[in-house]
Amino acid sequence: MASLEELRHTRLEKLKKLEKAGMKAYPSRVPRDLSLSEVVRDFEKLSKEGKEVSLAGRVMALRAQGGLTFLNFTDGTAAFQALLKEGDTREDARTLFAETVDIGDFISLTGTLFITKRGEKTLQVKDWTMAAKALLPLPEKWHGITDPEERYRLRYLDLLMNPELREMFERKAKFWSVTRRFLNDHGFLEVETPTLEVTTGGAEARPFRTHHNDFNLDVYLRISVGELWQKRLMAGGFPKTFEIGRAYRNEGTSPEHLQEFTNMELYLAYANAEDGMKLVQSLYRTIAKGVYGKTKFLSRGLEFDLADEWEHVDYVTKVKELTGIDILSASEKEMQKKLKELNVEYEGKSRERLADTLWKYCRKKIAGPAFLTGHPVVVAPLSKADAKRPGTVEMFCPILAGSEVGKGYSELNDPLDQRKRFEEQQKLLEAGDEEAMMPDWSFVEMLEHGMPPTCGFGVGERLFATLEGKPIRETQLFPLLRLKQG
Repeated sequence: MASLEELRHTRLEKLKKLEKAGMKAYPSRVPRDLSLSEVVRDFEKLSKEGKEVSLAGRVMALRAQGGLTFLNFTDGTAAFQALLKEGDTREDARTLFAETVDIGDFISLTGTLFITKRGEKTLQVKDWTMAAKALLPLPEKWHGITDPEERYRLRYLDLLMNPELREMFERKAKFWSVTRRFLNDHGFLEVETPTLEVTTGGAEARPFRTHHNDFNLDVYLRISVGELWQKRLMAGGFPKTFEIGRAYRNEGTSPEHLQEFTNMELYLAYANAEDGMKLVQSLYRTIAKGVYGKTKFLSRGLEFDLADEWEHVDYVTKVKELTGIDILSASEKEMQKKLKELNVEYEGKSRERLADTLWKYCRKKIAGPAFLTGHPVVVAPLSKADAKRPGTVEMFCPILAGSEVGKGYSELNDPLDQRKRFEEQQKLLEAGDEEAMMPDWSFVEMLEHGMPPTCGFGVGERLFATLEGKPIRETQLFPLLRLKQG
């Protein structure tokens, strides 16, 4: 079997042969009258007219039978078959084709349309020209690229050889378009907020840091999609806003976590968590029906139906039920001891981190659809306290297949309470907790000017990955990779 370098050398020789014959290997434009999907759609009409058409695409298969050469090619819109035939194709063109064209090459073909004896819609080629000569071969059709890291590095080949993968990314685009349409239909204004921030807000995560040369200022890539900015818009008189954009978190990679991802965040004035849950339930059902045409899913071995009644799961009650720990009253030492008993690894010894780790252990058993409610104040520094239940907040998280796929709450608009919670976060930062929330004192100043009762909610690619039943990294077109060694 020839090595990759030997195959490349052979193709370079074919490239020279093309140039010697006077044909450009990389022209800026080639004849192309229609996309292949248009040809498939209008085939009957076009074949009856009998006019010559020029089509272009990438050669995906070649087979020669005596004086006949069949090829399959695609342009990304559809696949089609073409035939070079002795007596019908220009002899010099047919010879040059046989000597220089490989699978993977981009070509333009000119001819007439007909149906073969086997009923295949086909282009009978009279002439052709090279559009782009490929110097490296495509992966073998039936096996493709088997190494996961290599698949991500050569994602363009993975997409080319795997139609199901392309279809998933088409669904992902639809996922966001359905989300955007739903919010537009409900009167939300789409906004854009800064991605570079002096202090990161809206989530608890380690940020990426960079430097602004003109201002000589250290700044951070945002870790949420404009949470504190959109709340400022509520104070500024906008009643409904949303943003779909990228967020960045300098944290570990897992089946549910990435360093760069797309999120949507919305804010609704004069509303609370109860209003938010009704809106989110409708949004998720709309996404499921609009993208997949169904509401039932199987993901991570758990089944759920978004059309079902959504259970309300209490954070404190569920943790106590499954671990025996009351996170509102238990000490940090008691929580650490329980995590060790459960063989659960954890980072940080703050009450917030320990409570969150205990909950994450418990949530894996919940299929959903459900809303997690009753969060302790310590894990939600931006949420309004629940007046009916001291120590907890008005917060909710949709749960599907053992995973939190969104987060919302009645936004804290009491400036004195917010200042106190930021001070607690500052203590965590000073104690070495790199994922604690950075205090934003200008945000507190905004609250002192007044912000209406508001519900905020965010959801991102974890929901899409859950509906697809795949690790979140697999749903990225080009996930970040380690540098290739050697």
